[in-house]
Amino acid sequence: MSKFGDLKEKSIEELESIAEQVRQKILDTVSKNGGHLSSTLGATDIIVAMHSVFDAKKNPFIFDVSHQAYAHKLVTDRWDEFDTLRQFGGLSGYTKPKESDSDYYMAGHSSTSISLATGAAKAIALNGEQDERVPIAFIGDGSMSAGMVYEAMNELGDRKYPAIIILNDNEMSIASPIGALSRILSQTMASPFYQKFKAKTKDMLETLPDGATYLAKRFEESFHLITPGILFEELGLEYIGPIDGHNIASIKETLILARDMKRPVLIHVQTTKGKGYEVAEGAGSEKEHWHGVGAFDVSTGDSLKKSAPKASTAIFAETLVELADKDEKVVGVTAAMPSGTGMANAIAKYPERFWDVAIAEQHAVTSMGPLAKEGFKPFCALYSTFLQRGYDQVIHDICLMNLGVAFAIDRAGIVGEDGETHQGVFDISFLRTIPNMTIFAPSSDTTMRLAMEYAKDFPTPCAFRYPRGAFISQDNNVTPFELGKSRIVKEGENILFVGYGNGIGRAEEVADLLEFSPTILDLRFIKPLDTETLLELAKTHKKWYIFSDSVKMGGVGSAILEMLSQESIQDIDLTTFEYEDEFIPHGNTKLVEESLGILPEQLAKKIIN
Repeated sequence: MSKFGDLKEKSIEELESIAEQVRQKILDTVSKNGGHLSSTLGATDIIVAMHSVFDAKKNPFIFDVSHQAYAHKLVTDRWDEFDTLRQFGGLSGYTKPKESDSDYYMAGHSSTSISLATGAAKAIALNGEQDERVPIAFIGDGSMSAGMVYEAMNELGDRKYPAIIILNDNEMSIASPIGALSRILSQTMASPFYQKFKAKTKDMLETLPDGATYLAKRFEESFHLITPGILFEELGLEYIGPIDGHNIASIKETLILARDMKRPVLIHVQTTKGKGYEVAEGAGSEKEHWHGVGAFDVSTGDSLKKSAPKASTAIFAETLVELADKDEKVVGVTAAMPSGTGMANAIAKYPERFWDVAIAEQHAVTSMGPLAKEGFKPFCALYSTFLQRGYDQVIHDICLMNLGVAFAIDRAGIVGEDGETHQGVFDISFLRTIPNMTIFAPSSDTTMRLAMEYAKDFPTPCAFRYPRGAFISQDNNVTPFELGKSRIVKEGENILFVGYGNGIGRAEEVADLLEFSPTILDLRFIKPLDTETLLELAKTHKKWYIFSDSVKMGGVGSAILEMLSQESIQDIDLTTFEYEDEFIPHGNTKLVEESLGILPEQLAKKIIN
């Protein structure tokens, strides 16, 4: 039961009061727990208005990415639980049907909402429920850069299924108003009178003689040129807007109008990111900072984050600029995450050589192919979870051509509070199957730099992964990377710890808790494997333990077992501590790891027993 009761029964004044209470709750909670702030504050008025017109348990509310859906959680049935947001065992930072039947779909990646709404609209039509139900997709302007959005609108506009798309334009003004005339036109377009006039005009045009029809259509096209919705209307969607996204009365009136049109309608709403919290309403880089935050002091906006070792992303950022300084052929791309991936400094220093292509991972991957073909060295920096979106392009546009693009895979392993949709655990498995792909991993700050230097000069496709935050291992060995060669970190007894990437640090932590001293091998390469070294170790070490931040299926242990099978070696007792075949929940990373039984002390007990 919602704390506020049924919003459809509330007055505009009551709805405005509810929106303010919701904003304050979001601000209080995110300042303690961290989370997405500016986008969800900006979306609050729209979401309150949505619930004042539609029943979310009946009509599919589909939030793109869904990081802006905190207000939706608060006005449904999760006010009392909201303090657990993003905590282990608590509320997810994204929509999650298992959490509430008010959540229609799980989401964490962008640009999926209109496809989902189209599918929902088809199901509603097949069930004969068009008069009772309509899907409502809520999408931000940043998500509009992905091609999947236009594929969905193309079908939706062609088939005319009833659906409502709310375009939350909070930063990029896709269709910027053109002075006072455009504002007047937009307000007019949002009125029932205009929609009726438009429909009657269309009917009239169809009855006019050929010559008159031609002139009338030219007039209509000229009218469209000074309105902001021409793109959407050409795709077959009705367009309303831009409207004020903080005027609940106006939003509610427009939603009712769109509902009654029984056609696909796009409502263009303009909002202010961080609305209601002045510090987060800043411009430029400040807006990016307040998109997703850790705990902070509400009164000042200052972070409460404690000092920590340098993150692997920071090492990547520094080294990339150093490589670019020395070699003008070094170029790079990221997809809407210049700060998150560490490419912001390179973009600032060399804007003609490093690019942010917005939320378009497929394009980011493919566009680097010709650069490699023309003699440049592209670094394609993406989070592990987002590289999944460019998988076909990695295969078809890079590896098939055997082009020297280096994939810098950030956020490999467990990423914590973002949970199931963002855990970076599949990249080893899905890349290992691709011909021409070479895969390796650094295990410390020093080896991160060595890995990037190796990648810069590598002539064919390669990928290297590194964790969110700092490496566990502080190993300062400066042995350069050599194709398919591992490195023994520590000589020990005849029990072998095989670590890959950040798994080396975990192996070292576990070894420190044991009474015996295992041999520790930094695998470095998962493709190709160092078969020679592994076969030598197989003669003297019969018990092997695998440490890697990846899933078991197709992972490091799988690769080694395949090699042992091919070599007909059957006397190795191999245990892998990689992740089981299940999606990993959200929460503090240490608590998540504890639930998986992979903390150092837990692994040490498993080995002893």
